[in-house]
Amino acid sequence: MLDSVRFRLTLWYTAVLTLVLIVLSLITYFIFWRSTLQRTDVNLSELSEAFLTTLDAEVKDQSGPDSFELAGRVAITEHRFRDHVFAIFDESGKIVVSSQDVPPAAPATGSFAAGALSAHSFQRFLEASSRTERLFGNVKGGEDGYRGFARHFSSDGKTYILVILQSLHPQEEMLEEVTSTFAWVIPIAIVLASVGGYFLARKSLAPVVAMSRQAGRIGAVNLHERLAVQNDKDELGHLARSFNSLLDRLSQSFERQQRFMADASHELRTPVAILRGEAEVALSQQSRSPEEYRESLGVLHQEAERLTHIVEDLFTLTRADAGQYPLQPRDFYLDELVAECVHSARTLVLAKKISLNFEEACESPIQADESLLRRMILNLLDNAIKYTAEGGRVTVTCSRAGEEYALSIMDTGGGIPADLQPRIFERFFRADKARSRAENDGGGAGLGLSISRWIAEAHHGRLELTRSDSIGSTFTAYLPARQSSAA
Repeated sequence: MLDSVRFRLTLWYTAVLTLVLIVLSLITYFIFWRSTLQRTDVNLSELSEAFLTTLDAEVKDQSGPDSFELAGRVAITEHRFRDHVFAIFDESGKIVVSSQDVPPAAPATGSFAAGALSAHSFQRFLEASSRTERLFGNVKGGEDGYRGFARHFSSDGKTYILVILQSLHPQEEMLEEVTSTFAWVIPIAIVLASVGGYFLARKSLAPVVAMSRQAGRIGAVNLHERLAVQNDKDELGHLARSFNSLLDRLSQSFERQQRFMADASHELRTPVAILRGEAEVALSQQSRSPEEYRESLGVLHQEAERLTHIVEDLFTLTRADAGQYPLQPRDFYLDELVAECVHSARTLVLAKKISLNFEEACESPIQADESLLRRMILNLLDNAIKYTAEGGRVTVTCSRAGEEYALSIMDTGGGIPADLQPRIFERFFRADKARSRAENDGGGAGLGLSISRWIAEAHHGRLELTRSDSIGSTFTAYLPARQSSAA
């Protein structure tokens, strides 16, 4: 059950909600407690003002040696409230008059006052009040303690301390009610939220479950099927579109692989069939002249070279696709490498009676894999020479274009049709019969341009067909110009 995303989402949602509710309850309890305490302090302060006003009026009306004590009793009697204690002390801390000196209207009040004023915490509170004009504080005693307020005042030239105690029992009862309310409201809210969260998670993840089931049914046979996108603006719609894009790329890759295998099988079948047929012919005759054997061996050798070339190209492309063809860069001059490749291709040019020109180029230091660039240049030269008719011309240029070199090879062949130009770099692709090699002319496999483009891209460059019309074609390789002190 823990493996279910719905259950884990519900669990996390419930845990977070529980934490939020607990924190919110604690904050609410603290604010409520603080507000209650502030109201109690304000009430004690206002009560002290009213008490002193009454006391001053009674002092003026009384006469005799005990006039202040009598006035204090009258003021206490007029401001007698439930759960309140009044006491007046002189500067030495001796009690002058208190609620216990007033004739009790109810017996419980006197015992309450006596117990409150005799507590040790009250004595500490009284000592602290002697050092400040006004003081609020808690005093232990009774059921839940008291909130005390002390202030200094003067009467008849003497300084006294008025102390008022208010029981915290009503406030504690109210806070307990709030706590009990939270104690049963929070669990009910958590249970309801968990059930609702589970159904919401189940409903929200239902499209994901449907997509997973549909994706599980997609295989090589029905790779053309796609996931249904209910809402392309939300996250699930984005997931479905991304998965459909992945299926599109897989489908294209699968089709390219199938086409690659079919083309490779077709290209390998021809030389293998020639090798087998020539060997069978040679073995079918018991006696043949040395010239006939030499001719058969020549055919076998030619087809074996062609087969070897195809296999090497396939192996190179396979390693390149797998990222297992490491480059071996070093510093050299690109213009010198192009000149060497042009010189190596002159034998092919002489055989076809065409001209090959390499325009002078400035020094072009570069850091790259020299063997791979040599292979790319020779492939492009071989491609241009093979497709240029007798008496034609092949021109090679190498120039600096900003932060890269532009290596162009132009021929005067028949060109490539416009509708076939986007596919010119596909593996085993041949534009048409006029642009293809004849089988008796060495038989290219259509892999040269694919390998050349990979070599350019492996060096963070690119290979493009920049021009192709009825008067010829131009292939341009752009390579980054990386200066080097060693070069």
